[in-house]
Order: sequence, then structure tokens, then C-alpha cells
Amino acid sequence: MSIPGPGGQGLQLTPFRGLRYVAERVGSLAAVTSPPYDVVVRPEGLRELETADPYNIVRLILPQAGTPEARHRQAAETLRRWQADGVLAPDPEPALYVYEQREGPALQRGLIGALRLSPREEGIVLPHEEVMPHVVEDRADLMRATAAHLEPLLLAYRGNGNGNGHGSGNGNAGTSGNGTGGQGTGGAARVIERTIQREPLLSTTTEDGVDHHLWRVTGPADLVEVSTDLRHHQALIADGHHRWATYLRLREERREPGPWDFGLVLLVDTARYPLRVRAIHRLLRRLPPDQALPAARRAFRVRTIDGPLPHALETLAEAAGAARAEPGEPNAFLLAGDGRFHLLDRPDPELLARTVPAGRPEAWRTLDATVLHHTLLDHLWNVPDTPEHIGYLHDPAAAVEQAERLGGTAVLMHPVCEDVVHELARQGIAMPHKSTSFGPKPATGLVLRSLTLG
Repeated sequence: MSIPGPGGQGLQLTPFRGLRYVAERVGSLAAVTSPPYDVVVRPEGLRELETADPYNIVRLILPQAGTPEARHRQAAETLRRWQADGVLAPDPEPALYVYEQREGPALQRGLIGALRLSPREEGIVLPHEEVMPHVVEDRADLMRATAAHLEPLLLAYRGNGNGNGHGSGNGNAGTSGNGTGGQGTGGAARVIERTIQREPLLSTTTEDGVDHHLWRVTGPADLVEVSTDLRHHQALIADGHHRWATYLRLREERREPGPWDFGLVLLVDTARYPLRVRAIHRLLRRLPPDQALPAARRAFRVRTIDGPLPHALETLAEAAGAARAEPGEPNAFLLAGDGRFHLLDRPDPELLARTVPAGRPEAWRTLDATVLHHTLLDHLWNVPDTPEHIGYLHDPAAAVEQAERLGGTAVLMHPVCEDVVHELARQGIAMPHKSTSFGPKPATGLVLRSLTLG
């Protein structure tokens, strides 16, 4: 994967005037935060967040009204009102923000800033998943209405060695770089380490037990040191493909340079703080298990697995591990919704050859998400990929609960191997949408970017 040379631009992370909650105006900072919009479990999680505090950020990222136009208009009006009432206020000067998440021994630190947008062909920010047009359209309408970036997307890059980072995970995400300095001595890393010695701008612990800390970086020398380091690097989109596509769309709508040329991101050096890779599960709202299972048996081995859920997921992991070790057994899925768990594995290779599109790398053709969408959803189940038919959930327990409540089917996935993500990204091959979930994800609501503040 090519890296911008010393004269190249690479990643350009710029300061901005963060729009933040005024602590004295809200019940607590923890009560106004939310997971990213696509991680909120609906409707239960949405209601829980709405009732946690009248100013919870979910009222902006997932406004509730009768039509899309009304939802976006409501979010814009809410944002203006909160600013007028002093619930949200801009910081006095542009800054980058050091953001720390800590959960027990697990630690992640990164920089939040406004990243100059670059076309994909420049190879500076690399997506690895396809996007759903209706989601991009919805996010674009929301951003136009609010003139704000309400939550940062997560970008991963590889700095200059492990340094003294203490992150934990199942491998590194991001791309190799040729930044200046020796091992662990990249300018961005040095600035972060110096900044966290000061008193945080804010600290809070969210309901999930994660500690969050935020610091401002405003010193000219620090900002130059970060900029000089990052210009040697490129990044992988770890989380936020739809928001990135939205940033690019909205930038293309404007001819004059301006704030839309930048997008709000959290940039994490995964050489120091490795990310975790998890699966995103499918909820087939209108397909009951008594229809899904007979159709699946036409092409897969189907076995009923004893619960509870953790044991069933262990069985899926074992089957997925065996599949990856044996070329003849490439895929495995776990179905739920009828009070039991059913393992699907050993798909018919002839059916895979007929239903999975040719002309793509083998690593793409054997992805679980590829086989699920092309063989199971399109061919065996005839389930259209629309919000009315398919929901995407990060929590397997929530997927199972909703499937049982709705009379639908939950398809539980095993995480994709991280090396495959990088291999396909380097080739410019997009995985099916919602193939991976990198984390930990930043909490939404700690810092926003208003495009009217400059």
C-alpha cells in the first residue's frame, strides 16, 4: 500500500472549535452521551437514551418524527435551541482533542479533529466496505439540515512502532507508515503523551463502565508536530463508512472551499492502541425460522445447537475456525429466533460457484457476508436488502431477542479475520456493507463540529 512521501500531503488533521455540552446545564455528561447512531439498539435503546436526559445527543443523531423531512428539521431546531439556551457552547479557539477511553486494563487514545477530505483514488483514506445509498442519503439530509458533524467516525493508521501504548485487542488495524522518528517517537504520539499529563477538559464514566477523558491541544508547536507526523500516513476507515461517503457527497455539492472540505474524525494509531474486530449481525424481520431453516437445508448442513447464547457463539467460533482451516468448508452462520440455535455450515460448493459473483478476489468471494447476501438472502431466502426486511445489530443478544419478539430470524456472524480486511482494502476491493465492527467506538456527544463556526 503506497504511503505519501515526505513531500506528499497524507493525513491533514486540522483544529476546529468544538461544540460541547455545558456541564452545569445537563444532569451529567454520561447521561447525554450515546453510542454511534448505527449501534443504538432500537426501539429499546433509543427510548432508554431519550429518557436518560432531556438533552441526550440521541435527539440529534436519531430524531423521532413522522417523516424524514420532519426528523431532520426537528434535529436542526433542537440543535439551534440547545445552543441558544447555553446547553451546547463552542470552545473559545480551534483545537485538536486528545480522546482517551479506558475500560479496565484496555486503553485507547487518539486525536479528534477535522480531516481534509481526499478522493478515494488518492489512497489517503481507504474504505473497506460498501455503503447503502439510503443510509448515505439520510445522513446527508441530516448534516445539511443541522450544518454539523454530530459524531466522529473512527480512522485507524499505523504510527512508528508500539512505543509505550497499552491498548488491547486481537490484532492491529490500520496501515503501515514511514513517519519520522524512531520506534514510538511519532510527533502525534509525543503530543498525546505530553497532553495527558495535564488536567482533562472533561471526564465521565458511561453506563457501560468505560471512562472517557478529553483534552484540548492548541499550542502552535504541538499542532505543527502533529501535522508533520500525519502527513506521512494514510488511514483505514475502521467505523463510519456511511458518514465518510456522506462527507464526500456534501463536499462535492459545493464549488467554493469551506468547512465542508473537512470531516470530523477520531484518528487512532493502532501500532500503539490496537482495535478490536467484531461481527455485525442480521435481523431478518419478516422471515420466520420455520421458513429460513428448510430453505437453508437445501445447501447447508444445519444442526441444532444447545444454548445458552455464549455456548452457541463458541460453537459458531469453532465452526468458523475449522472452516478457515479447511478450504472446502468456507462459511458458518448461527440462526436463532425460535427459542433454539441452529448452526449452518458446509455450504454446497456448486451453489456457491453459481450464486457468488465471479471476477473478485477469492478472499472476497469466501467472506461470510458475501455468501450470506448472495447465496442465502438473494438465492435461498429471497429477502431484499431493505430496512423493512433486514436490521443490522452489533449485539448478538439484542438480535436474538428482537427476532423472537418479532417472529423473525437472527443470523449471527463470526468476526472476519482482520488480515482479510487489510488485504482487500489494499486492493481497493470493498467488502459487503456491515461486514465488520471495529472498536472501541468513540462515545457520541463529547464533542461536535458545527460547520457555521469555522
